[in-house]
Amino acid sequence: MTDVSVIGCGHMGSALVKGLARTDTHRVTACDLDTSALEAVEPYCAQTTTDVAEAATAEVVFVAVKPRAIEAVLTGLDLPADATLVTIAAGVPRSFVQSHTDATVIRVMPNLAAETGNMAAAVAWDDPDETVAALLDDLGEWVEIDEEHMDVATALNGSGPAFVYYLIQSMAKAAVAEGMNADAAETLAAQTFKGAAETALRSEESLEALIDAVATEGGTTIEGMEVLWDSDVESVIDETLGAAAERSRELAGGFDDE
Repeated sequence: MTDVSVIGCGHMGSALVKGLARTDTHRVTACDLDTSALEAVEPYCAQTTTDVAEAATAEVVFVAVKPRAIEAVLTGLDLPADATLVTIAAGVPRSFVQSHTDATVIRVMPNLAAETGNMAAAVAWDDPDETVAALLDDLGEWVEIDEEHMDVATALNGSGPAFVYYLIQSMAKAAVAEGMNADAAETLAAQTFKGAAETALRSEESLEALIDAVATEGGTTIEGMEVLWDSDVESVIDETLGAAAERSRELAGGFDDE
């Protein structure tokens, strides 16, 4: 049983709390100044508190607050050297966090699918941490990256769910325009993304090969793919990820001068 604290119970923090609660192998303390946020996650916690000092007693402490609040939280968070602090604040470099704590600092960019155990996360650390790795395993899939690529990860898997929701919505709308019931269209579109993603993760085939397997010559898929290949959708997606990554870099710049 691992003692874990989650400081900040907004969308991402509450997703972490609920995701960790699914396994029954963690004792989770939720901490937030907003008592309504604590009430929302109370069924999934061993305890809730508004006191950062009380949350600091855990073996692993997640800090899931907005970048603008990170310094205030760190100032009040007195962690011992044998503790582990996992920061998920977008654009906040580990060097800034390390300057405010004696604990081991790990930076993670997760996403909201942590709540259902389907998270995609990027991790930057000095050395692998078995306890944190086990926690992340319980929340979904994760990869280790160099911290210099964390802004890209913030765009790809951190912001990415919103981009995927948009694509699901667009496909569902197109089906409705062809006469399909809206609820049925959304279910089929969402499940199609889910199944395709699972196949991409588990298959040994390349993405190009998977496309070819569906887009057989003379079939229906190839007609749709021709439209995509002839469009500028790839450049639009590139611009979309680039804009989100650039915003992460801008946020990081605010901490370089600290």
